Amino acid sequence: MTAPTLSAFPRPVEDLIPAARDLADQLGEIPSRNRIKKELRVGGPKADAILAALTRTDTPRATPEPTTDPAGSAPDPIAHPVPAPDLSPADDGISPVVSEQAAPVADLGTNITTDALPADSTDNRRAVVWPVVLLALPAFVAIWSGWVGLGGLTGFGVVHPLPGIWDSFSINSAITLPIGVETYGAYALYVWLSGRVPDLARQFAKWSAIASLFVGALGQVAYHLLVAAGVTSAPWWITTAVACLPVGVLGMGAALAHLVRTHD
Repeated sequence: MTAPTLSAFPRPVEDLIPAARDLADQLGEIPSRNRIKKELRVGGPKADAILAALTRTDTPRATPEPTTDPAGSAPDPIAHPVPAPDLSPADDGISPVVSEQAAPVADLGTNITTDALPADSTDNRRAVVWPVVLLALPAFVAIWSGWVGLGGLTGFGVVHPLPGIWDSFSINSAITLPIGVETYGAYALYVWLSGRVPDLARQFAKWSAIASLFVGALGQVAYHLLVAAGVTSAPWWITTAVACLPVGVLGMGAALAHLVRTHD
């Protein structure tokens, strides 16, 4: 069977039924809805109408066996009912229209209270943070002096970082210890407690902050013990550990910055 030629005007269902019957004869069965749409190039509503017409045509109707009336009386109208006319919308090419019924609205009941909820008696204002400044000032003095003093005992001192460019410029390298260690510890503590970073960054900030604060405490202890004992030069193992602190702080800071900017 050849597919019907395309036309600018849609063909009615009555003209497409013979082609659909030929298709059913070739297949040996009633074609599916998608097969009708593909072969006859029609839409879904016309395909449904054609399929309904083929189903009615191919379904044999039960006919009662003729009975002879010995008395030759008039035929019983009940035994030979007159078939009712088929009013299916598929015969006139009009697709069936299904009316949409609005979904029933659930009854919310009449027991709706409009009483205002009791206000929270607790004060939702944020806690003030200015006392931290008073705490930080003396801690800053003690920590700064301890790290700078320990740096002096471990070989840190005045250096000229720009020789040949700015010979008069000098800086005491001991200040790198409190700036690096304590600043990283405070930042890592903030990242850990903020809760706004990926889980991996939060875990790294947690343990590195604890380690940084622990190393800072050890540095203060070491400095005060050396000064109390009158030592003017720290042992080699303390000097080695203190000399590695700037490098370690740089590595942890770079790793934490990378993890903070990485999203899961």
